[in-house]
Amino acid sequence: MDQAMPLPETIGPADVTAAAARIAGRLRPVALAHVEPVAVDGRPTGTEHALGHVGPGAAGHDQPRRAEPDELVLALELMQHTGTFKARGAANLAAYHLDAGTMPDAGIVIASGGNAGVACAWAARATGTRATVFLPGTAPAFKIATLTALGADVRLVGTEYAHALDASIEHATSTGALLSHAYDNPLVAAGAGTLAREILAADPRIDTIVVAVGGGGLFAGTAAAVAGTGVSVVAVEPTGCRALNAAIESGGPVDVPVDSIAADSLGARRAARMAYDLAVSSPTTSVLVPDTAIANARQVLWDRHRLVVELGGATALAALLSGAYVPRPGERVAVVLCGANTDPSDLVAR
Repeated sequence: MDQAMPLPETIGPADVTAAAARIAGRLRPVALAHVEPVAVDGRPTGTEHALGHVGPGAAGHDQPRRAEPDELVLALELMQHTGTFKARGAANLAAYHLDAGTMPDAGIVIASGGNAGVACAWAARATGTRATVFLPGTAPAFKIATLTALGADVRLVGTEYAHALDASIEHATSTGALLSHAYDNPLVAAGAGTLAREILAADPRIDTIVVAVGGGGLFAGTAAAVAGTGVSVVAVEPTGCRALNAAIESGGPVDVPVDSIAADSLGARRAARMAYDLAVSSPTTSVLVPDTAIANARQVLWDRHRLVVELGGATALAALLSGAYVPRPGERVAVVLCGANTDPSDLVAR
């Protein structure tokens, strides 16, 4: 079997451009929704709305407003194949190895909290390849059902993503399967970066792209895609899953606790080195949001736009609604709604 060229340790705009060409026609182009700006409490600014408007505070004083973006753009990646942006990286990885003749008979193996595994299984089925997916035993039942329906060999191991990762490495060693990774792979990250490339092509006036971060694949791809454009990236993590934030603080990737309602999709114990390197060498802002803000953002998206997103998919918007990230006056912000693999039964009808 021919050997593919060695993969780079980091990525840049050229890698994202190559990924876009490789997966052209396989993915759904991202749709952008231009909506009214939001205030810190999640209500629209400057207009009445069904949710009400900002009024007097508890002490009888008007609640202070923070600076809001001139216009808010929602990147509806939740409409992507498999329900998340992960399809982009999975498609790029599979296409790369098929083109290079380096896809083993044993197929692809991956560890995942659910979404990356679903994307891997989808890409494998689309290319006639086998997929083995290791998940922590805490993975949501509907994600397991989705994987099974896609024909994946699903294996539950431990209680955290790290446990599933160790098992996937052992499987790759023993079977010869191609070891993929939910985020720490340049092909996966470059594929994810095609999303930012599409956002800027659809709206070149964007100043800032806000993304949720687990291990950093989407962030790394986004940072690589916008390099040299003047566009900045805001990396948003739950306070209980702060792998990239801790890496920046510590001068390199370190292990962190995993404890958040969004841990099923953002629960990486350690950020990718590639994500860290891009974070410290590009215009990046790292912010943290509490679980309450994430849950609120998910509900706001349902209340105001009838969008059903998973908790990880609401995390980026939570940074704006909570005030963790305060845009400059007139700043044009795109918020990536990166996933919709969720049970909507806990959303409150209003």
